[in-house]
Amino acid sequence: MNAVGEKAVFCAMSVPAPVSDTLDTPLKQGKHRRIGVFDSGLGGLSVLRALHQYLPLAEMLYVADSGHAPYGEKDTAHIIARSEYITNFLLEQGAQAIVIACNTATAAAAQHLRARWPDVPIIGVEPGVKPAVTHSPSGRIGVLATPGTLASPKFQQLVERHGRNAEITLQACPGLAKEIEGGELDTPRLRELVAQFARPLQEAHSDTIVLGCTHYPFVRPLFEQVLGPEVRIIDTSDAVARHVAHLVTELPPCASDSPSKPSDAVSDGHIRFWSSGNPALLGQIVQRWFSLACAAQPLP
Repeated sequence: MNAVGEKAVFCAMSVPAPVSDTLDTPLKQGKHRRIGVFDSGLGGLSVLRALHQYLPLAEMLYVADSGHAPYGEKDTAHIIARSEYITNFLLEQGAQAIVIACNTATAAAAQHLRARWPDVPIIGVEPGVKPAVTHSPSGRIGVLATPGTLASPKFQQLVERHGRNAEITLQACPGLAKEIEGGELDTPRLRELVAQFARPLQEAHSDTIVLGCTHYPFVRPLFEQVLGPEVRIIDTSDAVARHVAHLVTELPPCASDSPSKPSDAVSDGHIRFWSSGNPALLGQIVQRWFSLACAAQPLP
């Protein structure tokens, strides 16, 4: 297992400019802070991109558990075991907070991880049912998510809490996250799946659609083509990033900034990547999607 002080590849991510009206000090930009992020694979990169936009000076540690993807088609015990293993790994790398950039893992494992590490801020993601209900003119909402997310008690509670006065159509999307994991975002198969999963929402006349998996924003343009400009699409990556940005101001500077541990010093604004699948493929996809040249490492 790689220790915190071992040599690592650092990368600077090319993303939209920081949100300058809220990031007026280095502290608010995440300086001397280290954030761990993980997902079942590539989907969490959509959350990572938003996090880096809000916290351009924070060091990010990203784990793609592609060797076990997609979580949405795995049983709960497996998801909890993988989430615990990866969280422990990220904490060993010096992460001060953990972002579960996966709806399925949040639903299955967030409560377990918070009980296991009660002193560590652990932030999950969940489908944006609440903002969808707020913004829908007709109250007809569509939710696209993995089978695992839709079947989880946590999601059912979310719908019960925020969707009582709305007509919500739930659409499981088996195979969609796995197809996105291939890295090509405009293939005939992807277009076929997008059209198939969008059809029930069109038939229900849903005017607001929730992307309930962090993989799905990468094929948002395909959904927009099928659904049309009059349909609003909700992606919660930005809201999660804003929440984490507020939490980061309450964290102390990384202990590894101490002069007694110079090898562990935080590399402000840089990102390290690990994959349990094919690290070379992760590096290629990061380069293709974000114009970022880097080399991911194998997850121990």
